Amino acid sequence: MTEPVAWAAGRLRFFRRPFHEYRLTDRVALSQLPLFVTTLLTAFLIWAFYPHTMDNPLFLAFLGSQLAIMALCLLVPWHRLPYTSFLIIPVLDFFSVALGREGGQESLTGISLLAVFPVIWLCASGYYPRLSLWFSFLGPLAIIWVPLVIRADLSGPSLVKSLLLPVMMLGIGVSVSVLTLSMMRQQRVLEEKDEQLQASLRSTKRQEALLNSVLETVNIGVLAVDADGHDILMNRKQRANHELATPKDSEDPNESQLLVFAADRTTLMPVEERPVRRAVMGETFTDYLIWLGAGKEQRAITTSARAMRDADGHFAGSVIVFSDVTDLVNALAAKDEFVSSVSHEFRTPLTSILGYVEILLEDEPREDQLEPLTIIKRNSERLLTLVSDLLATRDGQLIVTPHAVDVAELVRASISAALPKADAARVVLKADAPARLDAHVDGPRISQVLDNLVSNAIKYSPDGGNVVVSLAQDGEQVICRVRDTGMGMSSEDQAEVFSKFFRTSNVRRTAIPGVGLGLSISKAIVEAHGGTIEVESKLGEGTTFIVRLPV
Repeated sequence: MTEPVAWAAGRLRFFRRPFHEYRLTDRVALSQLPLFVTTLLTAFLIWAFYPHTMDNPLFLAFLGSQLAIMALCLLVPWHRLPYTSFLIIPVLDFFSVALGREGGQESLTGISLLAVFPVIWLCASGYYPRLSLWFSFLGPLAIIWVPLVIRADLSGPSLVKSLLLPVMMLGIGVSVSVLTLSMMRQQRVLEEKDEQLQASLRSTKRQEALLNSVLETVNIGVLAVDADGHDILMNRKQRANHELATPKDSEDPNESQLLVFAADRTTLMPVEERPVRRAVMGETFTDYLIWLGAGKEQRAITTSARAMRDADGHFAGSVIVFSDVTDLVNALAAKDEFVSSVSHEFRTPLTSILGYVEILLEDEPREDQLEPLTIIKRNSERLLTLVSDLLATRDGQLIVTPHAVDVAELVRASISAALPKADAARVVLKADAPARLDAHVDGPRISQVLDNLVSNAIKYSPDGGNVVVSLAQDGEQVICRVRDTGMGMSSEDQAEVFSKFFRTSNVRRTAIPGVGLGLSISKAIVEAHGGTIEVESKLGEGTTFIVRLPV
């Protein structure tokens, strides 16, 4: 770009700026510029057609005053003076126009109309609106009447004829004032709205910065996608997950090329089953397990997704969360392996104990030996069943063999076996069961459930109390309730009470023994029968377990 063209482009950009963005000196000069340019055009017309007027001292004073006023606009540091001091310029313009009218009126009529420029400036400034309107009338009036007074031409007709210009200027001033005040009100409203928008924008930026900080800080991967599956947000952790799933020979893989494996860690997931694709299809899911990467770097990830909706309720995308649970998965695997190993080690000595007990029972022991040997056999069988159950629940299998059983007799046998323990704990143990109640169940398994529930009821009544085992038939169901008046449990503990290895917070603070498997196994047995087991408890008041089995 050549220098003249560049200068012209710079000037053009200067004049395209909003008026309020200029410096105060520039605004004053631009306000005076229309009158100054018009004065130059007037001077040219006078010089071209009425050159003798150029010798008139009043007209020359008019031209000189306009040059002087323009110089004032450009040279005075208005920003250092009281803000409205620049309004002296339009007032001076009235005197200048008066000189021009007297010096050039005979050659070029209508020079007094130049007073419209200071009138517009005063009224458009928005400052001192009433005073500006007075100037709009009195300034043009003075331009006409003062020379009449000086010439002593005060006749009625001459004074009346001269009123048209002041009245016209007043009308222009009123119109400009009304428009200016209206525009100023609108500008104030716009400025207030702009300030509100700016405040909202600042608040939004702060919230965005906070959200970004939180997302970059948390140790879970967060990915947001739009309705077409395009990434719109990905935090630091998710970028690391994406890099982990990227094949070594690909710099920018698509979803189908990422190393995403199923729970077996070796089968690549079909694209339609991968969490991101499921989320893009609008699905909502929680704790969906996948494996990312390959080899020793492979990590177990649980994913959850929630759909986003627009104002009309249409699907607008989804947010997917990726949480690394590799350590938890490995710990669970190690726990299951430990339980399996210990259970296998228990089976051999228990089988040996049962074998010798059966040999002793076959040799017709004495009466005082028979009961202890029977108890040893029964508890050894129970312990062997517990070991088998540990192995079965680890593998997700628990087999029951239903047959016709008197459930009332099972309740009485469980109560009888637990009486010594109840007496030692100062617990009153009672049964509320009919003489007979037949049902098609696995007798040893149901006995195991009853023994567990009764044992727990006694164990968790450390200060004594009452334990009642009630049995009844309700239609096609057998309902057994084991109610105690012991320590009870909180609602949070009730939600987890049937989980393996779970022990309530109260129990963990005491020396009550246990590993937290009895209720988990009992639940598995009841559900294997097609029944249900529930708990009702109140902290400090006791607990009731309710077992429902199909007849």
